[in-house]
Amino acid sequence: MRIDWMRGCATALVTPFKRDGSVDLECFRRLVERQIKGGVKLLVPCGTTGESVTMNEAERLDVIRATVQVAKILKALVIAGTGSNNTAATIDFTRKAREAGADVALTVAPYYNKPTQEGMFAHFSEIAKSVKGLPIMLYNVPGRTSSNISAATTLRLAEKHENIVATKEASGSFSQIMEILKNRPKNFRVFSGDDAVTLPMISLGADGLVSVVSNELPKETSRMVENALKGAFTSARNIHYKILPLMEANFIESSPAPCKFVMKEMGLLEENLRLPLVPVTNESRTKLRNAMKQIGV
Repeated sequence: MRIDWMRGCATALVTPFKRDGSVDLECFRRLVERQIKGGVKLLVPCGTTGESVTMNEAERLDVIRATVQVAKILKALVIAGTGSNNTAATIDFTRKAREAGADVALTVAPYYNKPTQEGMFAHFSEIAKSVKGLPIMLYNVPGRTSSNISAATTLRLAEKHENIVATKEASGSFSQIMEILKNRPKNFRVFSGDDAVTLPMISLGADGLVSVVSNELPKETSRMVENALKGAFTSARNIHYKILPLMEANFIESSPAPCKFVMKEMGLLEENLRLPLVPVTNESRTKLRNAMKQIGV
């Protein structure tokens, strides 16, 4: 399976909501256009940052279709979030996302039910076998799921299934990340799932980033990643340290609430979230505004 295009900066897109709680697809399309014009060529709708767990299936499909529509016109690719902690439901929705035009499925580790590593392997294996021909990116984020996809399980899945082609690693464990990078099959990509550790991961051999901060700063983030992938670490590091205050501030409260506040301040969307997420506190607003001033946003 050819995945030479799966490299660089991908944006974990926020989902804008109207004041009545409905999805603002018109605003969303503008945000997707802004990403592509800012240099981002990989788009990730319906991930954690997109508040997908609070959206129903019809809404998620609408968001994926809208992403695909803009991406086709402006020459970008779509990595759609399709995962859940229900294997059968994940398979069903992954098939629907493929029909909607997604190029890749991003499938998160099952949350809440905390499967064993054998359960993880069986879960992702069933998904891979059910959507042959569709590339799959694993998503390992133990801080959200309370379950880690071990390096051994990741490598076993990569070896066993041709269409399991990548992982988004947000485990925070560099020993685990290095084990995957060292022993991965030739045609397997590793993406950082954490903005702040992208440069060290790329220096170790990672292939890109699935980013939150690029929602706010697509040009700077995509340039940082591209420079790092070219080996121009001095210029990449300069950008990294410039935008680091915002990378860190985006997580002072549960994401994407801080990011949505910043984007509201930038005039990009309305600051509406779906419960149980709520807007950031006044104290956090002050910190976020300070971060914005610090980097000149």
